[in-house]
Amino acid sequence: MARRLRRDMSLPEVLIWQRLKGKQTGLKFRKQHPFGAHVIDFCCLENRLAIEVGGEAHNRGDRPARDERRDAFLGENGWHLLHVAAARILKDPDAAIDAITAFAARPLHHSPEEANGPPPRAGEDQK
Repeated sequence: MARRLRRDMSLPEVLIWQRLKGKQTGLKFRKQHPFGAHVIDFCCLENRLAIEVGGEAHNRGDRPARDERRDAFLGENGWHLLHVAAARILKDPDAAIDAITAFAARPLHHSPEEANGPPPRAGEDQK
């Protein structure tokens, strides 16, 4: 499945991958990476960062429930998750990459609504 997804990426995924591949951001990313029973759109193994591109298809059928299970599984396994809206990527792919690289640099120090995770532990925000 991951192999097929690598070949059949959506336009927002292609735009992101063009900017993430080859360590252009200073980080090594993989595309359509299998993790457990799930496939992560993009990930940085070094930072345990998963990036999910969310388009309209994620709001249909059983996708919301599947996405919730995937997100919970990633969190339970120590991964930081960043959701990026496909519309945001299409509007300004460079700004989306800037947000991704900023998040990758310090994933625990973003607001919970940005990070989709808990706030920093006491004292961590002062480092």
